[in-house]
Amino acid sequence: MPDKLYQECREVIAQSRGVLQDLLMCGVDTIPRAGEDSLPDCPEMAEVERKQMQPGVDCRPETLDEIEAELVNCQVCALCKERSKVVFGVGNPNAQLVLVGEAPGKEEDNQGVPFVGEAGQLLDRILYAMKLNRDQVYICNVIKCRPPKNRDPQPEEIAACEQFLKRQLDAIRPRLIITLGRFATQALLNSKEPIGQLRGHWHEYQGIPLLPTYHPAYLLRTPSGKRDVWEDMKQVMHRLREE
Repeated sequence: MPDKLYQECREVIAQSRGVLQDLLMCGVDTIPRAGEDSLPDCPEMAEVERKQMQPGVDCRPETLDEIEAELVNCQVCALCKERSKVVFGVGNPNAQLVLVGEAPGKEEDNQGVPFVGEAGQLLDRILYAMKLNRDQVYICNVIKCRPPKNRDPQPEEIAACEQFLKRQLDAIRPRLIITLGRFATQALLNSKEPIGQLRGHWHEYQGIPLLPTYHPAYLLRTPSGKRDVWEDMKQVMHRLREE
C-alpha cells in the first residue's frame, strides 16, 4: 500500500475511533443500522460541533512542538522535583518508525536529549546498520523525567506520563514502533512477560504495530544479545519496505 494511502487510512480509522469514544461518553452503546431510528441527541457533541463551527477555533491536530512546550514546566508527578530537564524526544516529526525507551538517565537529564552516552551511540550504530539515522526516525521514552538514581518508574508516574507519549504518537502517526527493553515493552503492552519472550514478536499499541527488542544498555552488558536484536531489526526493515 502506498505511504500516502496508508496514512489516509490511518487518519480515517483514528477519526472513527474518536467518534465512537464520543458516543460512548454520551451513553450511546449501540449504533442503529441505516434506515433505523436516528441516534439520540448528545448535548456534549453538539457543543463540540458548535465550537468547531465558530470562526477562529483551531481544529487541526497538535504538533510535537506544542506538546513539548506544554511539558517544559510539567508538574504532573513528583519526578519534576529532581529533574534537570524534561527529555521530550528527538527526530523526524513525520517518522515512519518511532523507538521508545524507558526513561532518561543522568546524561539525558543533563542534555534534555534521549539516548546519549554509550547506549545512545550503540543505538546510532544499530540505526546505521538499518540504513537509518536519528533524523529519519523519532526517539523518545515512556517517562520524560529521570527517576532518582535511575530506578524503575512507579505506576503512578507511568499513568501521569503515558498521555504525552500517546499524544506524541498521534502527532507523528508512525507506521511502526520499536520498544527498547523490558520496562518500555511491559509498560506499553501492559504485560508482565519477560522481554525474552516478548521480543521478536509483533504486538500493537494504539493501533500501531509494535516490535519489542532488547535495550542498547543490555547489549553493552550482554553482547551475545546483538544477534537477536539484529534479527528483530530485519523484521522492521522488511515491514518498512512493504508498500
